[in-house]
Amino acid sequence: MPRIIRVAGAQLGPIQRADTRAHTMERLIALLEQAAGQGAQLVVFPELCFTTFFPRWFFDTTQELDTYFERSVPGPQTQVLFDRARELGVGFYIGYAELTPEGQRFNTSLLVGPDGAVIGKYRKVHLPGSVEPREGARFQQLEKRYFEYGDLGFPTFRAPSLANGVLGMLICNDRRWPEAWRVLALRGAELVCVGYNSAAYDPNGGTTEDAGLRTFHSQLAAQSNAYMNATWAVAVAKAGDEDGSGLIGGSCIVDPNGVIVASAKTLGDELILADADLDACAQGKEKMFNFAQHRRPHWYGPITSQTGATPPD
Repeated sequence: MPRIIRVAGAQLGPIQRADTRAHTMERLIALLEQAAGQGAQLVVFPELCFTTFFPRWFFDTTQELDTYFERSVPGPQTQVLFDRARELGVGFYIGYAELTPEGQRFNTSLLVGPDGAVIGKYRKVHLPGSVEPREGARFQQLEKRYFEYGDLGFPTFRAPSLANGVLGMLICNDRRWPEAWRVLALRGAELVCVGYNSAAYDPNGGTTEDAGLRTFHSQLAAQSNAYMNATWAVAVAKAGDEDGSGLIGGSCIVDPNGVIVASAKTLGDELILADADLDACAQGKEKMFNFAQHRRPHWYGPITSQTGATPPD
């Protein structure tokens, strides 16, 4: 019997600094209901999709910073989304800023089943940007200041309610690092959910990157890694002009051959859909990327033993 998940990518337009959680929940629920109306079983939302992308700002105290973090999910302001998804019988992936009871801060995502039960949690590993603000920059990239590095590794999760698929999660910058995808693939991933908030300019300074190039790179990362790991990929943006700072769109659903089968056309709230046949992963997993037959991990030591490059003399 075919193992097919009708999956939706729920791209969000900008969330401004002044927007309320209640207003944002209305937008998320509207996309969720639209997806359910078109038969979606799984909806993938972006990274940090309850708030504006706050790491672009420098906060010298935690008074405002804390307002962007969730102490529990679902919580008082987000329970309505979880309740509506359960009523509709739709699962979802969602990204948010997590503040643990111990005071740790993570860039986190959850995978929730159609029955409302949490299937798994992931915490972003590859944090971009810097700890200290860059002098003179209009917008910062301070994820290293506001978040700790993820401590859960790259787990995969069996989802009996979603075609018994093996699902994994990544967040934003993680999608640019092939090691992350390969670990998920080594753990059997058949569909990888990726939410992102990516600047439409070089967030580290300079003028060599623009929105077009960064969108191309974003889709390239999803396509190449989906192909090399024989998995579906659903990469979903928060896009548009957010507090005067541009975010790329380019949300897409990619099949295990690396082909984009659905992509967003706007920088606003937009739904994309595809029927993801998980059995289509077998072609790559059993042939070109049959890891058991073809991998030679005894040559891969530098990948895990060093960080910086060491060119020959």
